[in-house]
Amino acid sequence: MPSQEIQRACMDCKDADAILHTRHRHYCGKCFKRFLSHKVAMRMSKFKQMKRTSGQAPRLLLPLSLGISSSVLLQIINEDIERQLAKNFVNIGFEVHVLVVDEQNGAFDAVYEAVTKAFPRLSFTKLPLHSVFDYVTEMKEIIEEYAGHAVVDWEELSNEDRLAAFRAAISSPTSKADLNSVLLTRLVVEYAKSMKCETVIWGDSDTRLAAKTLASVAKGRGASLTWSVSDGMSPWGVNFDFPLRDLSKPELEQYMSVCQELSGVVVPDEPIADDVLTKNLSIDELMMRYVRTQGEKYRGVMANVSRTANKLQSTIESDDPSCPLCGGLVGNVKGNSGVTVANQSSDNYSARFCYGCMRSRPEAVMK
Repeated sequence: MPSQEIQRACMDCKDADAILHTRHRHYCGKCFKRFLSHKVAMRMSKFKQMKRTSGQAPRLLLPLSLGISSSVLLQIINEDIERQLAKNFVNIGFEVHVLVVDEQNGAFDAVYEAVTKAFPRLSFTKLPLHSVFDYVTEMKEIIEEYAGHAVVDWEELSNEDRLAAFRAAISSPTSKADLNSVLLTRLVVEYAKSMKCETVIWGDSDTRLAAKTLASVAKGRGASLTWSVSDGMSPWGVNFDFPLRDLSKPELEQYMSVCQELSGVVVPDEPIADDVLTKNLSIDELMMRYVRTQGEKYRGVMANVSRTANKLQSTIESDDPSCPLCGGLVGNVKGNSGVTVANQSSDNYSARFCYGCMRSRPEAVMK
């Protein structure tokens, strides 16, 4: 019996039907997975080089949101580990620990259990977001000072209730999303330090990084771009790295469509309905929607946003005042490339916080 005729051959292997398309090339599922994996491997190779130089494998922390992007990064790293272990000469080059922060009060416990079973070689930890008060020992005092009179009966509340009360005191969607991201980052960093991890590898695609770049500038957090979307040292002494920065969100979605291993272990993104009022969306959501829609038309332009931000060089000096909440620069200091202002409020507690945090502070009135 003659073999089935190939309708359109994969441009790499030439032996299978091309079912996926990206960057003006057609791929079969296997070659497409190899293409994306190679992009990530090139970014991760620096850690293998660090092991060859120092003789010790660097310890990495992967924050897993259970969404598509970080799950694809987890799958690619796990495949690399499995491939190395199958060889006679093993050279994994790094140790990976996975952290899942539960922001939905156990809503995705079943998915978390499925993930731990799907990747048995990796070490997993799940923490509630309110554990930021345990890992950042001064966070209770920072938020109490930051929130001012918006939080009452603070001493009598549990950590879970403190977080709920703090969130309830914030009115706008942008401020809620902004501060939630700050608390998440602080928890991830402190957990990484407790595990002696030198680097946090975030699962942000170039689509996500472009949206974060635009949103950060709009929220007055431009000075944080040198670490919030760039590879390098964060204000807390832990490196941030973004191995997916060469890949777009649509490409990661295509990868997932041909990766059976990720079936049932990923929480799909919630689509934003077209009839949602703009005023009900945060700046982060608006920027993500904009980058996704425009990225389909002008992928190179959107990719250049994150690439340009990654070229920024930090000019922060050790004696520059930093925000106790987010780590950003405070006031008009030398080298601050972001939006900075002198103290705009007469309250004695706002003087310590950066402009971005002041904008999100409960009961804040920005002029």
